[in-house]
Amino acid sequence: MRGTECKPKSVQKNVTEETAMGFRSFLDELDRAGLIKHVHDPVNAFLEATERAWGAGPIFFDDVSGHKCCMNILSTRELLARALRIPAKDLVRHLSGIGYEGQVREVTSSHFQEVVTEPDLSRLPIMTYFYGDGGPYITSAVVVSKLGERINACVHRMMVLGKDRLAVRLVPGRHTHQFYQAAMAEGKELPVAIAIGVDPVVLIAASTRVPPEMEFQYAAALRGSPVELVRLENGVPVPHAEIVLEGYITGERAQEGPFVDITGTCDLIREEPVIRLTKMMTCKDPIYHALLPAGGEHKMLMGVPYEPLIYKAVSKVAKVKDVILTDGGCNYFHGVVQIEKETEEDARRAIEAAFQAHGSLKHVIVVDTDIDIYDPKDLEFALATRMRGDEDIVLHAGVRGSTLDPRSVDGISAKVGVDATARLDRLWKFRRVTPLGPG
Repeated sequence: MRGTECKPKSVQKNVTEETAMGFRSFLDELDRAGLIKHVHDPVNAFLEATERAWGAGPIFFDDVSGHKCCMNILSTRELLARALRIPAKDLVRHLSGIGYEGQVREVTSSHFQEVVTEPDLSRLPIMTYFYGDGGPYITSAVVVSKLGERINACVHRMMVLGKDRLAVRLVPGRHTHQFYQAAMAEGKELPVAIAIGVDPVVLIAASTRVPPEMEFQYAAALRGSPVELVRLENGVPVPHAEIVLEGYITGERAQEGPFVDITGTCDLIREEPVIRLTKMMTCKDPIYHALLPAGGEHKMLMGVPYEPLIYKAVSKVAKVKDVILTDGGCNYFHGVVQIEKETEEDARRAIEAAFQAHGSLKHVIVVDTDIDIYDPKDLEFALATRMRGDEDIVLHAGVRGSTLDPRSVDGISAKVGVDATARLDRLWKFRRVTPLGPG
């Protein structure tokens, strides 16, 4: 699996084995556990790789347009939990208890500096995933931006425009967009680094809403060891990776899209900023990480980080036990909150707290502790026996949701919360009875 070790002698003394090889170590771990499928025959980066990876688990291609490539490596809760070294059942509670104060340190070099060239994106197996896509897309990269001494790390999709140009989707209001606007107001380009093939824990952290400029500290807290950064010529510090692209977000704009987003439907075509690349750095034999749009890995990284935010928000108003964003809701739009109900107002407070914590949440169900929130049949049972439509539904009409929701209009939609908990004054009516007695 490892191929070339990507640790040139000139940088070995500056790079710890654990940190430098986090990405490859995880691939090796999946390989040893028999969890990764190998494809040895040549595969085209145009549509064919998507066809082979769609619906599959972790997959490693020996030859995607002449390059090594992996997909779906974090495509389930179990894989996400494996990367974090915890049981899957503890995922939300564990993430809810992690702070943001891990250690970050700079080192002078990294294995991605082994091959340094002028930027030429045609030398990478950047995939066109679906018919109708606006072009090949980089989807798994951590984009690090620098404004003065402030640093932000986030995951952005980027559409290839040429060998050294990318159109980047910047969501208004998010930190990278704020940095970009501030730089443009000063008449400057925003320096960025694009890291592909990073430690999965760093990718998880960069996908999570954390306090401003704390993504790498959060990654260090998650992994329980320091995150190392290498400062590039444009001043941007970047984590160890298989591939790093250096450049600037410019004032130029270009059409970005169509792109298949988390719902499996096409997002809008927009005018987005253009990244001008100045340098490309890789290992001698890099492994390209491609994140399949609308696939399990996309949903895990985009949706699951909201679960601890909901958990923490609900914990302020009720005794929360667990939270899940469901598979059927694209792991993004539908939430289930499990509480230990103490007052009749707890469920409604939990509904409002969940909507506040995750602005794109569309529907949320609150259930009791005897309901298995991972079992759709049990959730339906809760709706059937504990929810009354004229009393237990909370409706917010004409509110902002997500532009990714096909039923929204410019992001405006409706939100529905359902109280599917038992009434405290007549619990005997809701207890399930088995041959062994009441549940």
